[in-house]
Formats: sequence, C-alpha cells, structure tokens
Amino acid sequence: MLEALKPVLRAAGGAAFVVGTILFLINPPSLSGAGELVAFVAGALALVLVTAWATVTLGGRRGMEEGEFERVVERSEELARRPARGREPTDFERVVGEAIDRLPDEFRELVVDTPVVVSQRGREAGAYGHYFGGTIASDHHEDRIVVYQDTLERDFGHDPELLGRQIERTLRHELAHHLGWNEQGVRELGL
Repeated sequence: MLEALKPVLRAAGGAAFVVGTILFLINPPSLSGAGELVAFVAGALALVLVTAWATVTLGGRRGMEEGEFERVVERSEELARRPARGREPTDFERVVGEAIDRLPDEFRELVVDTPVVVSQRGREAGAYGHYFGGTIASDHHEDRIVVYQDTLERDFGHDPELLGRQIERTLRHELAHHLGWNEQGVRELGL
C-alpha cells in the first residue's frame, strides 16, 4: 500500500511547493488572525492534494514493474534469435551464419550474447564491419557487431569462398574489439 502512495506523495510535495508559491505571490496572507491562517493552510492543502491526485491519475504509471520488464526483455531476446517471420535468410545472411559456425568455440560463445547485424551502410562507414558497445570487461553498453554486406560483396563477392573467409575475418576483428583490443592492437593480431 505504501508503494502505491509514493507517487502521490512525491507529486504532492512538488505541487505543494508550486501552489504555495503561487498563492503567496497572488494573495499574501495578512496573518492577522488564527482563523485566516487555518483557512489559508486548509485551502492550500486541499489544492495541493487535488493537484497531486490529478497529476498521478493523468500521468499514469511511470514505468513497468520489474517482473514485467524482465519478461519483455526475455521475449525480445527470444524473438531476436529467430529469423524474421515470412522471409528466409538471404544468401549473405547464410554465409554470415556459416562464418559464425567456423569461429573457435570461445568466439562463438561471445556471439551468443552479442548480436550480429547485417547492414547495407558499409560504404558510408568505410568499413567491412563495426563493433558497438563496451568491452567485455566493462560491459556498460549494449553490444552488437555490424557486418556490412555492401562493402564486403563489392570487394569479395566475385568469389563466394573468399567472401566467407573475409566475413569470418571481419567477425574475428570485431570480436577482438569486444575483448578490449584497440584498432592498432587488432591489426597487430593480423585481423
């Protein structure tokens, strides 16, 4: 019950300050008698409570309950692992999946928690792939690897085997960033 009153009390505190300030500026109390003071305080209190109730009622809930939020996250992750309904994976997406399957076990374990997304914006990025997120040690940001289909197919699409190897190399490169290597360190690894 106390949890249900917290938003109302929080809104009441804010409303009390605003309403009290407005009333004081519009009609400063003379305080010449106790009756006027009681009437002023009672009126201000009633106005504050009505304003607080209206604020909470019109504003609705602030957010989801913890359990409901966890359920939505789990469902979203489950749906993200499935292919989109109504369409089969493209040939390029299949090649990416095969490249992931060829990664060493340790890297494949990382990909389980790091979504791999195919994008057509490689020309804009001037890259074959990108890693977005924090390192595995900090893990403060949502992680994802973007594989750029347009640049990879432009440079390696003439040879399907070469394309598959380059996608695997790109995945290794981006996973190395996920493990904390900077660009120079990744290049020194030969990736």
